[in-house]
Amino acid sequence: MSKKVYDKNFKAKVALEAIREEKTLRELSEQYGVNPNVISRWKKEVLEQLPEIFSRKREKLNKEFKQREEELYKEIGKLKVENEFLKKKYNQLLGF
Repeated sequence: MSKKVYDKNFKAKVALEAIREEKTLRELSEQYGVNPNVISRWKKEVLEQLPEIFSRKREKLNKEFKQREEELYKEIGKLKVENEFLKKKYNQLLGF
């Protein structure tokens, strides 16, 4: 007997319907042709991984924020150096 492989989008759709609990696992099983135990496992996996989805999103945003912050600090440093150089040259030209 070969093990049936389901598409991730299909799994998500069925698991979401199971989470909504508008239909029983038996009804979903009949509708989609998937064993109720498999649907139950998909539902459990989704509910367990749900907090991680938000965590990863926050981590990604924090990483992007820190990267942008570093770029801005580099730009500030560069502008400070240029500003000091220009002040020095200006004073030299005017004889200060």
